[in-house]
Amino acid sequence: MIISEKEFHDHSMSKLIKGAVVPRPIAWVSTISSNGTRNLAPFSFFTVASMNPITLCFSVGSGQREKDTLVNIKQSKEFIINIVSESLANQMHESSKGYGADVDEFEVAGTEFEDGDFVQVPRVKRSPVHMECELDQVIEIGEGNLVLGKLIGYHIQDEVYEETDKVDPQKLKPVGRMAGDYSYIRDFYTLPNDDLPK
Repeated sequence: MIISEKEFHDHSMSKLIKGAVVPRPIAWVSTISSNGTRNLAPFSFFTVASMNPITLCFSVGSGQREKDTLVNIKQSKEFIINIVSESLANQMHESSKGYGADVDEFEVAGTEFEDGDFVQVPRVKRSPVHMECELDQVIEIGEGNLVLGKLIGYHIQDEVYEETDKVDPQKLKPVGRMAGDYSYIRDFYTLPNDDLPK
């Protein structure tokens, strides 16, 4: 099948894109509102934008109202990206629901928190990696918003850290986002590999 741009309206392009761009990492973003309400929400359009300066980015989609995460980031100019491990997946899923701005997602998801060290935002205590960010810019792209944050603090659990500054993927146990489901990321291989299908 070949689909041209003029035929996009005849197909569910969102499903086709999300089904092909997989597995996606999940930015479990914590923020705080101007009145002190803690916010926690996952975003799977997430990656590294630059290594100099170190800049992370994630995309916030459109909705009937501006998402609390985006509102909070625009106001405070700060956020933390928490990496989701398998043991936190159910809590992450609970925090993805459309709660109101006055609801503390840490509380409803049963997620322990601790204060950030570099920003005035709480982080997920049991997350294996936290990346504390200052807002660089928000870029409007169509109906979405690309949030870029400069990394100003990095936390990694000792058991996940490997010498020579590496992250042990077996102990990180990250959760990947598929089309509508999630995936384990446990099996790894190097290239070239003669065992791969021809």
